[in-house]
Amino acid sequence: MSGETHIGLEPWGTSDFWLLEQTVGSPEMMRHLGGAETHERMAQRQERFEQPGSGMFKIVDETTRKALGSVGFWERRWRSVDVYETGWFVLPGYQGRGIATAATGKLIQLVKEDGRRRFLHAFPAVENAPSNAICSKLGFVLIDECDFEYPPGNLMRCNDWRLELFDA
Repeated sequence: MSGETHIGLEPWGTSDFWLLEQTVGSPEMMRHLGGAETHERMAQRQERFEQPGSGMFKIVDETTRKALGSVGFWERRWRSVDVYETGWFVLPGYQGRGIATAATGKLIQLVKEDGRRRFLHAFPAVENAPSNAICSKLGFVLIDECDFEYPPGNLMRCNDWRLELFDA
């Protein structure tokens, strides 16, 4: 599978809870993000994600329609500025094929079309080399390292990557 050619984004659906179980519910997938989430927390996520306009998407192979992971964006206040934040997961069997880069690139186009925020940030853990490489490939600028609380009560060391969506 070549990355960008066959990768699509579909709005998160009511039957996509299994994808949360395979991503945020997985200790391995969440090793850089404070550990696996509880069933209750995943159920709360599912409820938010399946709402129209949630900004969360399933990454799919456009040929087979198979789900490969997830990508999304959401609003947050960061250093006194309203920005968007993004994050992604690719299921283990599909990692290393450019899927996260292609999917996040498609997401960036959607966020640019939204036009409400000037900046899109990503906060991968400092030691998460693949996610940091994705940010660099997609034109994000490394602002600095920062302490980031995720999940609540867990302080982690992250890189603050910022993408300017439009000129001021």
